[in-house]
Amino acid sequence: MTLEEFARVVRQVVTSLPQELKRHLHNVVIDVEEEPDPDMLRSLGFTEEEIAGGESVYGLFVPMPLPSDWSADAVDVHELPQRIVIFKRPLEEDFDDRRQLMIEIRKTVIHELAHHFGYTDRDLERFDAHPNPFGDAVQDPRSDA
Repeated sequence: MTLEEFARVVRQVVTSLPQELKRHLHNVVIDVEEEPDPDMLRSLGFTEEEIAGGESVYGLFVPMPLPSDWSADAVDVHELPQRIVIFKRPLEEDFDDRRQLMIEIRKTVIHELAHHFGYTDRDLERFDAHPNPFGDAVQDPRSDA
């Protein structure tokens, strides 16, 4: 899948979210990239051995830090810009079945959006462990629907 097709799938996922969630995403930028670089993986706690062995992440929630001279008392931190990055290559490498890839892209986008709403990885363990929490609502980017 090209990066453009991959981005289209991510857009479809966001478009398909319920309106009550989408209305809270005005300050969230969702990017797609080929893969995280080694420095990013190191900053996430990956060891050199894990990186050399091909371990990676599918997505990343990047909260924008407050400037050091700002007080959290004076700023609504929920209104600050946030960034989510979805990584194409790790998903494609781990899911060569096209249907499963579509499911995992959707799971990854929703997992990272959940961090925007304050959920932790521990909170999301049951969701992540489910092979297809969406039923048949996953769409292939090659279809026109």
